[in-house]
Amino acid sequence: MIRKARMNDIKQIHALLTYYADKKLLLPRSISSLYDHLRDFVVHDENGGTISGVCSLHISWENLAEIRSLAITEENQGQGLGSRLVRNCLEEAAEFGITRIFTLTYQPGFFRKLGFKDIDKRELPHKIWSDCINCAMFPDCNEEALIFEAG
Repeated sequence: MIRKARMNDIKQIHALLTYYADKKLLLPRSISSLYDHLRDFVVHDENGGTISGVCSLHISWENLAEIRSLAITEENQGQGLGSRLVRNCLEEAAEFGITRIFTLTYQPGFFRKLGFKDIDKRELPHKIWSDCINCAMFPDCNEEALIFEAG
């Protein structure tokens, strides 16, 4: 079941994100940051408390939001869970009236299948780079920027 994240999910979310951050597949998130941005997150709850996937919709600017922190446990990959989490975030963006949603990713093919299009990073507002300063890959990041534009 996909649902909004709750306070008691934070430690599992942190562990899942840290696992992939250690592999340099996504940005690390501190526990403090997760509490600060709890309302951004949705999770896939396997059985009333076991988190098998997470994704976040972070509002960046006027009519612009970011899909970030998408992670699925290894044993649950390949089942469409990531797509369902991203679609959930896109639906939430639509509820807010946000029609432009971008992502920075090492998995561009996954997002292209969901209707995201390639975009030059320089077309995104400078405000989005605040997280990049804390990344070990900065300034030599090779993440690709993609954008979803709802009609």
